Amino acid sequence: MTKLSVNINKIATLRNSRGGNNPNVVKMAIDAERFGADGITVHPRPDERHIRYADVRELKKVLTTEFNIEGNCREQKFIDLVLEVKPHQVTLVPDALNQLTSDHGWDTITHKQYLRDTIRIFKDAGIRVSIFVDPDIRMVEGAAETGTDRIELYTEGYARHYAANREKAIAPYLEAAKKAKALGLGLNAGHDLDLTNLRYLAQQIPWLDEVSIGHALICDALYYGFENTIQLYKRQLNVSGS
Repeated sequence: MTKLSVNINKIATLRNSRGGNNPNVVKMAIDAERFGADGITVHPRPDERHIRYADVRELKKVLTTEFNIEGNCREQKFIDLVLEVKPHQVTLVPDALNQLTSDHGWDTITHKQYLRDTIRIFKDAGIRVSIFVDPDIRMVEGAAETGTDRIELYTEGYARHYAANREKAIAPYLEAAKKAKALGLGLNAGHDLDLTNLRYLAQQIPWLDEVSIGHALICDALYYGFENTIQLYKRQLNVSGS
């Protein structure tokens, strides 16, 4: 079954809005694991507007499931943090400085040598590497030449068009996923996945290794409760039982 990694950035955003430590980010991460999450994802940014670098260090001490740190590897501070903490996986995202949220994948052709050099730094430290990629066959092929272990398909386009025509929305992602599989790349997915569109994605791409979900999951938790929401998302991924 595809693994669910819960992105806890929004929990940190809520905490930071009032100062103090409520909600407690570390405790919420531990609870997410206890409630069934297969992993925890964080995306520290230079301004620390949500996850702080100190949070990442504290989380490393207590997490028992997979720890995924995503972020902009053009920031030396980010590279240094990842090498210090040594998570199970680092996901490289081509964010600009002060970008609100990730909104595109790497141009793996233009930046191939840069990605090769950067990926080698993390792999030499024993860290699995995934890179953010749009559903474009050329970008998937380019990714395979960088030495990355996995790609993460940026699913905002799928989510945006799902309601109008889910078959059309999934088509480029399915083709990209097939290419990744043929090239021996592991496959993750993330961005705007929710209880409406997640099951269909998992059904169409059953070899998907992992999805990383934060914003929608935390929003749903306001209505359904944190534990129940994690279980609801897990059920969407259990396509064998659908």
